[in-house]
Amino acid sequence: MNKQTVDLHINPSQETIRLGPLAVRFLLSGDYSTGSIAAFELIVPGAQRLAAPAHSHDHYEETISGVDGVLTWTVDGKQIDVGPAQALCIPRGAVHGFDNNGSPDAKALCVITPAAIGPQYFRESAEVINAASGGPPDRAKMARPCAATASRRLRLRLRRRAWGTPEHNQRI
Repeated sequence: MNKQTVDLHINPSQETIRLGPLAVRFLLSGDYSTGSIAAFELIVPGAQRLAAPAHSHDHYEETISGVDGVLTWTVDGKQIDVGPAQALCIPRGAVHGFDNNGSPDAKALCVITPAAIGPQYFRESAEVINAASGGPPDRAKMARPCAATASRRLRLRLRRRAWGTPEHNQRI
């Protein structure tokens, strides 16, 4: 087996990316893991619904570990509460999103394997979400960050009226 040289760092990105009221802070990106894993903190204020569209990933898993508070994840139409010391692996292709239905802020650790997206994807998404000023993000503009990561096979499905039904999710 060939040994790969990696420049070791702790928390390579101290940047907090704001997507409306949500905050994302990368702890590890693919640049520092030879592409095998990306990990970021997600902080969601109390009583906050997801501003970004429901989405799916065809070529990687996303594992969520609860740190503080409780996030309600909807995965293929099924609601699952994830709280401290609990974990949920979202399989490839599953349409998912989340809400914080409680009053306290919630924090989760999100792990993507392999590291198909990184901070740049969230920066570009933040521009679109923040420009919507609390309303729904522009569908065409949300496709741009998705297109930029097309080589990494990220596919977004925009939530229209209800979760989990094909007629209510639009692939972009």
